[in-house]
Order: sequence, then structure tokens, then C-alpha cells
Amino acid sequence: MLLKDKIALVTGASRGIGAETAKLFALEGAKVVVNFNKNEEAARQIVEEITSKNGIAFAVQADVTDEVQVARMMEIVGSTFGVVDILVINAGLHFKVAPFMQLTWEEFSWKYYGEMKSFYNSAKAVIPGMVAKQNGVIVAVSSGLSRHPGIGFSSHSASKSAVDALVKSLALELGPSGIRVNTVAPGLTITDATSWMPKEHQEMAASRTALKRNGKPEDIAGAILFMASELSGHVTGTYLSVDGGVAMI
Repeated sequence: MLLKDKIALVTGASRGIGAETAKLFALEGAKVVVNFNKNEEAARQIVEEITSKNGIAFAVQADVTDEVQVARMMEIVGSTFGVVDILVINAGLHFKVAPFMQLTWEEFSWKYYGEMKSFYNSAKAVIPGMVAKQNGVIVAVSSGLSRHPGIGFSSHSASKSAVDALVKSLALELGPSGIRVNTVAPGLTITDATSWMPKEHQEMAASRTALKRNGKPEDIAGAILFMASELSGHVTGTYLSVDGGVAMI
């Protein structure tokens, strides 16, 4: 029960890494807010799975790039559970995979600004409550591509690099208020979001890891749990690679 009685908001929690994180948090005693944008049915299924195991959760719709929708979501969270203790910034945006010279500014900036806006809106919404309590945790889900870019992923690499930088800035600013801010950076993780990738590319990515396999959503959720719990109570401003040993420090 690493998160007993904690209130956790996981953005983009209707599928993949977000869904596994929400379920794991609930198993560890947290009251979980399952945020979704469009797939209400999937979010409801996650909540049902959590509650069937005696966990506590509810789903709330909000496009986290929309400040008004985030404010409405926070009102619902506040009236249902209370002040958020843990924020997992996981919601992602679809983006065009193509070499830089084949991207228009609209295609590139859609990913970059969307990523930043979802981080900005979500963090702005929870930080005042955390400051008032002098305690809180923010975990941002980045990507190994922020430090080890791949061809065709320039907008993704740039946006996740911005996430990494903002995490460090917030860790410095919010540390005196007892708030920890960290990054978890997955390598290739097999979810429906990566299902478009040809099998040979997945196998090639797996061959580059020390563990000789690609990640599973449960792998990333475990790392997020570590960062969200008091097991990492003296860790902030850190970038944690969860990539099977591709990036070794």
C-alpha cells in the first residue's frame, strides 16, 4: 500500500501506460482519477476493473490541452476526492512520423505546443493545492527519444525534450514546498499507440536493448509508481530511463 489514501490524477489513462498506471496506483491504495479525452468506454472499463478489486476510482473527461476543460475536471476531482497528491502527466498527442524536411510547421508545432500545453495546464491546476499542503508529486512521462532521437521523430523528440527541461525547472522551483517533480522516459513500449510500427522495426528495437525485449505498459507503470511513492522521497528533477538498458548512465 505504497500510496495509501493518496489522491492521484493520471492523464490519458484510458489505455496503454496510463491505464496500467491507474490500475497499479489503485492496487497500492490510491484513489485514482482516470482522465480521458475521447474514449469514455475504455476509461469506464479501467474504472470497473479497479473497483472490481476493491479499488477506488472514477473517470472524468477533459482534453488537457484545453484550460477550461482542465479547470472543470479539477472542480469535479475536488468535490469527489479532494486535493490531488500525485499528478501523472501521461496524455499524448498523435503526430506525423516523417523526416523533418517533410513536415509542415503546422504538423511540427501541433505536437510541440500540444505537449507543452497539456503539461502546463495539468501542472498549473494541481500545484496550488500541493503548495498549500506542502507536499506533492508530479511525474511526467517523456520518451527515450528525447535523448536518443530517431529518424522521423523530430517533433516528438523536441516536445519530449521540452518536457524534460520543464521538469527540472519545476523541481527547482517547487522543492522548497515539498513537491517532487520527475521524468520517466520509456523506450519502445508495446501498446495500441505503437501498433502501427512494423514487426521488423519492433524486433530491431528489442535487439538493441540489454534485456532483448521491448517494454510493456506494466514496466513503465512500475517505474512511475516508484517515482510517485516515498520510495523515491529524496529524488527530484531526475530523468529515469525505462528502456531495457538502451541508455546506460
